[in-house]
Amino acid sequence: MRIVTYNVNGIRAALKKDLAGWAADTNIDVLCLQETKAHPEQVDMTELEAAGFAHAQWHSATSKKGYSGVLTLSKTIPDLVQAGIGMEDYDREGRVVRTDFGDLTIFNCYFPNGGQGEERQSFKYRFLDDFLSYIIELRKSRPNILVVGDYNIAHEEIDIHNPKSNMNTSGFLRPERDWMTKWFAESGLVDTFRHLHPETEAYSWWSYRANARNNNKGWRIDYLSLNEEIIDRVKSVDHFKDAVHSDHCAILLELE
Repeated sequence: MRIVTYNVNGIRAALKKDLAGWAADTNIDVLCLQETKAHPEQVDMTELEAAGFAHAQWHSATSKKGYSGVLTLSKTIPDLVQAGIGMEDYDREGRVVRTDFGDLTIFNCYFPNGGQGEERQSFKYRFLDDFLSYIIELRKSRPNILVVGDYNIAHEEIDIHNPKSNMNTSGFLRPERDWMTKWFAESGLVDTFRHLHPETEAYSWWSYRANARNNNKGWRIDYLSLNEEIIDRVKSVDHFKDAVHSDHCAILLELE
């Protein structure tokens, strides 16, 4: 099973850059997109359907247009679909969609960004704690869980190009990084990329400023977290830095 997470920073813009053609060539089974910034009726899905993605599960923001949103595309129909986590403060921002395929539950997530000020940073902290509690409880009935998406946090110093100058920047604040440590410790999930590549520097987001992508001055803030009981099913995790449909890159997880 080939699963991709990709913050496209606007699905309509990404489609104009041949997102569908790239997805078809990459042979993806489940494509999890974040920051779609659209509602289903605003997007022509013809090219994605032609690429084999017959099933589209949307969770778009209702709080305002052109904001947030997640979309899970798959070639086979999910056994279960759930938009949101039953918490209105987060669900109205279109941040989570769940799809079940057999014994595997996939959460496609766009975690809040705290960079807009103290109020949004507090909102982010609340989301982090509530979502962790939600996953811990769900694992009692659905033990095999994969949580993919843009977490908006670089966990360790290896995950950011210049840690010292970003210690006071949202996305690399000590409480956020401590939460990531807690996330992996208490959820029973594993950072699949770091599991396979403990010492590899790889980034998933680059600023549009200062030629950051070409200079590889980025942050690793996109993750695929899988429960430890089936971590041996992970064959590979690859960053597609050369897939340029967004300021993020796609990440492919291959599961046996």
